[in-house]
Amino acid sequence: MRADVQNLFIGIHMLYFAHERDLTLSEMQPELENLGYRVAEREVKQELERLAQENFLSAHGDAFSITGTGIEEFKAIQEKLQVLCTEVLKPAAAAKA
Repeated sequence: MRADVQNLFIGIHMLYFAHERDLTLSEMQPELENLGYRVAEREVKQELERLAQENFLSAHGDAFSITGTGIEEFKAIQEKLQVLCTEVLKPAAAAKA
């Protein structure tokens, strides 16, 4: 998977987890690795900070919590993912020769 696409998926996962509980760098990295992402601590920190800069997460101490803007963004992402899944996850038509 390309790095830019992976970063988008990681951001979506972070918003999902933040919707459930506050995030910390030390907890988020192993969580992402369990999902199959290969990420360094620096990359996880950068994505958490990027989401905070976009006002999707709020930093307090070493933890990040989801904001109202983050909740709305996550809802919009869920809607698009539902459409995407109905298209992408069905078998592709066989190539015509």
